[in-house]
Amino acid sequence: MARPRLTTPLARSRAALAASGWVALAVTALPGDSPLRWIPVLAFVGLAPGLALLLPRPAAPRPGAGLELFAFAAPLSLSLATLTATGLFLAAAFSVGAFLGILAGFVTVAALLPGVPLPAAGSGPEEPGPDERPAGTAFRFRERGRDGTG
Repeated sequence: MARPRLTTPLARSRAALAASGWVALAVTALPGDSPLRWIPVLAFVGLAPGLALLLPRPAAPRPGAGLELFAFAAPLSLSLATLTATGLFLAAAFSVGAFLGILAGFVTVAALLPGVPLPAAGSGPEEPGPDERPAGTAFRFRERGRDGTG
């Protein structure tokens, strides 16, 4: 049986998102104040859950969709992280390992599912031009008298 290959950019981005949480969980074993520990964890918690929900989409995005994707992914990620941390605190089970493990599992599952459609990222029809408008909807000036009054 042949193994699946990560040949498309979409498959690579999904695999990178799925692996990012487990990498962030693994780097917590490094010494406490090392930047090699907190930078991957901060990047994962701040972006990965939102990107996992929004990024895996089969259609090509419109030009303005990249900025919209990151602008929406960060608050979405932080919201999911807050909900996860709150649930763990209410269950009196909070630890860094449990927090990152739950988020890593969520990101892994979400990276395998299709993304949430965004308005600017859709591939729907563009705004119709002036020649494509239905009859009777074009802008018309009102006629004025010879003295310039309407």
